[in-house]
Amino acid sequence: MNPSPTTPGLVEWLPLPETGENVLRFTGDWTLQHFAALEAQLDALKPALPECPDVDFNDVGRVDTSGAGLIAVALGPKALHWLADHDRDVPRELRALLGTVSDAVAEIYAHRPKPRPNFGFMDMLADIGGNVVHIAELGAKLLAFIGMTLETQVRVLLRPRHWRVTSLVAHMEQTGLHAVPIVVLLSFLIGAVIAFLGATALQRYGATVFTVDLVSYAFLRELGVLLTAIILAGRTASAFTAQIGSMKVGEEIDAMRTMGLDPMELLVLPRVLALMIVTPLLTFLAILAGVVGGALVCWFALNITPTMFISVFQTDTPLRYLWLGLCKAPIFAFLIAVIGCLEGFKVQGSAQSVGERTTSSVVQSIFLVIVVDAVAALFFMEMNW
Repeated sequence: MNPSPTTPGLVEWLPLPETGENVLRFTGDWTLQHFAALEAQLDALKPALPECPDVDFNDVGRVDTSGAGLIAVALGPKALHWLADHDRDVPRELRALLGTVSDAVAEIYAHRPKPRPNFGFMDMLADIGGNVVHIAELGAKLLAFIGMTLETQVRVLLRPRHWRVTSLVAHMEQTGLHAVPIVVLLSFLIGAVIAFLGATALQRYGATVFTVDLVSYAFLRELGVLLTAIILAGRTASAFTAQIGSMKVGEEIDAMRTMGLDPMELLVLPRVLALMIVTPLLTFLAILAGVVGGALVCWFALNITPTMFISVFQTDTPLRYLWLGLCKAPIFAFLIAVIGCLEGFKVQGSAQSVGERTTSSVVQSIFLVIVVDAVAALFFMEMNW
């Protein structure tokens, strides 16, 4: 049977036509269903209310403990207790509820916790220490999840009947094919911007031809794979978290375990493998788009024809720069996919938790990708690669 419809509660601070004195008038239903809207109304009225306002409950509908609690906090326990004891216009059931709630609120008011003293510098150190511990815990959980993913991958590799080819292809389409337009467009624009900046700086020294080297070095070694990874972190990691988190909220993952199915095998592995396959391909497209963007700027702004651009590109750019960029793509893809899936499993059963974990997965993915790329760049430089 459907529950009977309710009328949202309303509170107004209005003058009475008979006396002209203001009265706090409550109407409608004061129940948990309308808690947020009722709390907002009371918060807006509180600054204008006197200590003991006159109240009017004549048109109030249903009131539960949450609504009575809001009224008690707004009026104060003393005023509410007096109201419950003396105002005979208020229905008896409502007076009994307000009296009970006012006693509970009075107890809370009498034993308010003391505010925590602020130690300034010591508090700052405590916050830093707490954040360091939190980051260490995140790192430990991520390493544990990476180990579980690798163990599942090895176990499934030896059992071809457990390969999820259909799921793998579907995720490759979602994470790779659908991401091609945005990856190509953004890489093309970034390539054009870098060429403009390089031309502006090198023109002063009459060395505009080296703009070709700037664009090719940047995209083959770093920007192609980094732009692709950042786009995938914002697009795919968040999608993985939201998908798995929604399944956890709907208890679908518990149902899988009840049926003897392994969520790591069904949910995590196809996503991780799909992203590891498509990311190098997207990186190659990003490199091509960025170089084409830079070549067009060189052609129209610096009179470097496409033929000359390709000639300088072939002469000055070693092929190993392409391999250095591409070899980082599967590593970034693995990290992005694992973080996205892990945050999905951390969802606590509400839509708010899904949103928080989605944001966390994007932030962690981008942060970790940039850190790993910086370490890799330093390593390659030291190795003179």
